[in-house]
Amino acid sequence: MAHKEISPEDWAPAKGYANGILTEDGRLFVGGQIGWNAQKIFETHDFIGQTEQTLENIVTVVEKAGGQITDITRLTWYIKDKKEYLARQREVGQAYRRILGKHFPAMTMVVVVDLIEDDALVEIEATAVLQR
Repeated sequence: MAHKEISPEDWAPAKGYANGILTEDGRLFVGGQIGWNAQKIFETHDFIGQTEQTLENIVTVVEKAGGQITDITRLTWYIKDKKEYLARQREVGQAYRRILGKHFPAMTMVVVVDLIEDDALVEIEATAVLQR
């Protein structure tokens, strides 16, 4: 079975990882996305701003693979600051709905000590099943 790497053309190249892998049966695995833009620049150091950019990045990979938001079946969130997340849950929900609307896949949230990119406050990976 062949797998296809998914990477938006206007994004800076991924080094040592794939932004997405699409299998022949339509499963799309989106690698952990963080709150930087297509050129790998953090435009904000705010948790909500990074959450929104991270979700936008996921949607970009899903759409590049030929999918849509409703194809997303799972999100796994990795956050560095549980207290900030809990204090800003309402804002997180608003940012989520701005990007993903009222589509709510299975989700897991994990609090981590750190992320590989020092400026990253959140990382989210996704799985989608594209309609074939």
